[in-house]
Amino acid sequence: MDHTIALIQKSHQGDEEAKAQIVEENTGLIWCVVKRFYNRGAEAEDLFQIGSIGLLKAIDKFDLSYDVKFSTYAVPMISGEIKRFLRDDGMIKVSRSLKEMAYKAHCCREKLQGENGDEPSLGEIAKTMQVDKEELVLALEAGAEIESLHKTIYQKDGHEIQLLDKLEEKEEREEAVLNRMLLSQLLEQLRPEERQLIYLRYFANKTQTEVGKILGISQVQVSRMEKRILEEMREKI
Repeated sequence: MDHTIALIQKSHQGDEEAKAQIVEENTGLIWCVVKRFYNRGAEAEDLFQIGSIGLLKAIDKFDLSYDVKFSTYAVPMISGEIKRFLRDDGMIKVSRSLKEMAYKAHCCREKLQGENGDEPSLGEIAKTMQVDKEELVLALEAGAEIESLHKTIYQKDGHEIQLLDKLEEKEEREEAVLNRMLLSQLLEQLRPEERQLIYLRYFANKTQTEVGKILGISQVQVSRMEKRILEEMREKI
C-alpha cells in the first residue's frame, strides 16, 4: 500500500499522529500552491495556514477507493481554501475598519450638510473626522466595493442571488476551462489507440470488456493499458 494512503487510512481511523505526519510531509505541496497567490494583500504565512486547513479537509474527505494520487486531489482543495480566504475573509476583514470609517463619514456628511446647508467637500469631512483625506477616499471606495459584492442581482420566491455568488460561479467555470485545457493537452500526447481507450472508458462510459471488443484485445490488456496511461498522465500533472 502507498505510504501516504496508509497514513490517510490511519487518520480516518482516528490516528492524529498519522494526520500530523501527512501535513508535515506535504508542507512543500502547500507552499507550492501558496506561491500562486503571492502579492494578493495577504502574508505568505497566513496563506500557508489557510492552505493547511485545505490540506486537512483533503485528508478527511479523501476516498481511499479513488484511483488518483492524494496530491492531485489535495491541490484544488488547498487552492480553494486560499481563494475563499482572499475573497471573503481577506478583503472583507481587512476592509472592516474602513467600512466603519465610511459609515462615520456618511453621518458626518449629513451633519455638516444640516449645519451649513451645502454639500460638504471630502476635505471638510476629513478635517471634521480628523483623518487624512486619502484614507477617507480609500474607506469610501472600500465600503462601496463590499456593498456591491453583496448586492442582490436576482430574487424570486424568497431566494436571492448576490453578485458574490456569480463571481464564485465564474471562478468555478474558469477553473473548469483550465482543467479541460490541461486534459486536452494530455490527451494529445497519447498514441491514437491510447486516446481511443480513454475516450471509450471515460467519455463513452464503456466497460473494459466492451473496450476490449472494440480494440480487439482482452479485458486484462485493457485494464493494464488503462492503468499505465492514467499513471503517466498523473505524473505529467
